Amino acid sequence: MKRTKVNDLLASDSPLSQVLVKGWLRTRRDSKTFSFLEVNDGSCPANLQVVANDTLPNYEELRKLTTGSALAVVGDLVASGGKGQRWEVTASAVEVLSLAPETYPLQKKRHTDEYLRSIAHLRPRTNKYGAMFRIRADTAWAIHRFFRQHGFRWLHSPIITASDCEGAGELFRVTTLPPGVTAGDENAFSQDFFGARANLTVSGQLSAEMLALALGDVYTFGPTFRAENSNTRRHAAEFWMVEPEMAFCDLSGNMDLGEALIKEMARFVMAECAADLELFSRFVDPGLTTTLTGIIEKAFVRIRYTEAVAILQRSGQEFGFPAQYGLDLQTEHERYLTEVHFRAPVIVYDYPKQIKPFYMRVNDDGQTVAAMDVLVPVIGEIIGGSQREERLEILEARMGECGIDRAAYEWYLDSRRYGSVVHSGFGMGFERLLMMLTGVANIRDVIPFPRTPGDIMF
Repeated sequence: MKRTKVNDLLASDSPLSQVLVKGWLRTRRDSKTFSFLEVNDGSCPANLQVVANDTLPNYEELRKLTTGSALAVVGDLVASGGKGQRWEVTASAVEVLSLAPETYPLQKKRHTDEYLRSIAHLRPRTNKYGAMFRIRADTAWAIHRFFRQHGFRWLHSPIITASDCEGAGELFRVTTLPPGVTAGDENAFSQDFFGARANLTVSGQLSAEMLALALGDVYTFGPTFRAENSNTRRHAAEFWMVEPEMAFCDLSGNMDLGEALIKEMARFVMAECAADLELFSRFVDPGLTTTLTGIIEKAFVRIRYTEAVAILQRSGQEFGFPAQYGLDLQTEHERYLTEVHFRAPVIVYDYPKQIKPFYMRVNDDGQTVAAMDVLVPVIGEIIGGSQREERLEILEARMGECGIDRAAYEWYLDSRRYGSVVHSGFGMGFERLLMMLTGVANIRDVIPFPRTPGDIMF
């Protein structure tokens, strides 16, 4: 007999005979002649109520079932006489696949997020994290659908790379050499597996530029790594990035795509993940529906960096970090712009070139670059991107200013030598998108197994 998922049974239009359900026991309630078993198989937030009568041959065994035990149930889907549920299953057979001991750590009570992070291998069985990881899976699919509908090709960019896209040096080294061999000796890398220094990637952008200048519009969607010793709620050492790159596209078109992507993802979860999203609206962020509706309905405000700094300086607000020209905007600045001043998502563009990477196109003023950041309420920056510098001589000059070794990037410069065109792209942190969509405040709680400084459990 083929297994039927709980979400399909609960969505049924009519009773069904002889269905097979497999899942884990959430709770058990006993009476004199029958037991109610609440079974969840992870397909939806709701449990399926199973009525096990004392006529079952193993009924006494069933009365000893513990939370977390795995079951296989055969029975009929019938109308439920209980409140808050349309259907239940009257069991004709219940097989105990695995009996969980009383020490099962997820008993029927509220657990803190901190505790659940310590048992990240089990937390997907809770209502909150089951909903979180279903939304994560569905949103990933929706991202692929969005780019497919917009004519993009998916690029599998390298995870191991010799490049430092951001130029910040916050890289994880990949080596087969014994510890200490490379200390103070760059030549030692010639004996390494790749014959040169290798790192885990911080971005697929440089690879995406090469494919965009051949295929037109491409995107990467995969894991990236940053060895940044930061323990904030928004940073992790391993995270996923969505990075589209478009040929023949300027900064304005880049901003259009970023806005369209954010709006579509908000629309998607509200329409397609409503049952899971309701949990976050009720128990995590009561203002979540209002926030997502505003993101969908309001046009994103577009302002230059100089105007953003001026607004912050005139605000009368006391910030922990100064709002000053030449400094990057901090989360508190971004949230003020989106939540207080404009009450809408904001795109800030044309940043001073000294605070941005070498590949961003220098504007005609010679002082700023065609960079843009998309800011949303609660989260702050969710997208960072730019029009890329397509002029070979200016790109070479910028690499010199930033101390970039040209010899290691000759392949990148070739794209400007041979048929260079205007092109642009951005990076969107997938986990920050999920934080926006669910109201979850800590990045550790939107990743199944988070990697942060000092912590590599599981």
